[in-house]
Amino acid sequence: MPPKNTQPKYRQIADYLREGILGGTFPAGQPLPSEESLAKQFGVTRPTVRQGLSELRASGLVEVIMGRGTFARSPHNRPSHTRPRGVRRTPEGRYVEADGIRWTDAEPPVATRTDAPLALADLLRIPPGEPMFTYDALQTADHGRLRQLHRTYVPFSVLTDTKYEEEAPPPAPELYGALADLGHELHFTEYVRTRMPLPDQAQALRLPDGVPVLHIIRVTLADSDKPLALEEFHLPGDELELMFRL
Repeated sequence: MPPKNTQPKYRQIADYLREGILGGTFPAGQPLPSEESLAKQFGVTRPTVRQGLSELRASGLVEVIMGRGTFARSPHNRPSHTRPRGVRRTPEGRYVEADGIRWTDAEPPVATRTDAPLALADLLRIPPGEPMFTYDALQTADHGRLRQLHRTYVPFSVLTDTKYEEEAPPPAPELYGALADLGHELHFTEYVRTRMPLPDQAQALRLPDGVPVLHIIRVTLADSDKPLALEEFHLPGDELELMFRL
């Protein structure tokens, strides 16, 4: 006689569906059994079924589409979008993103003054609390199907003895040309990690529950390796992969 499963029912449901998704019984993009049928199968109420589904949503294995049901999401599938990373300079001297995507700001970005937090000050090699020009933008492309959050930081100390002591520099990517016009030869370093989004980020990026963001930090450096600016990108982490040329 097989040993009795002593796990809570909601976890048994989560394990059953997880095995089916990972094993291909429930293919990615296909609907899962309804709450009603799972409740009958496991002899539980629908709130118990929802508790099991919540575990899978938190791990990114299912997606709930309002009015349609719950659908499987496989971790083995290739993402829908591949984005080359990097910055290149055109023959005309403009700096453009390697992915070629034309982003539109939801609203014109406005420069605000912020003080450098410890983590960013370390990357910029400036004292914590140094004032910076900061731009925030929600950006969209492909008729709103692609979304990203983009923030630009420029320390005041980088702009000493330049015309930008009196006026804010433009946000990136126009910032690159402005820095080059000041005589800097630019290169870039990026840091990439995943994390769960803050509630306002999840709302702005329209992320389902359980979907992480790709958090990219790009540091713009002079030829002396002095940091000049820093950008943060937050991108949906479910249907996207990044490509780097090495």
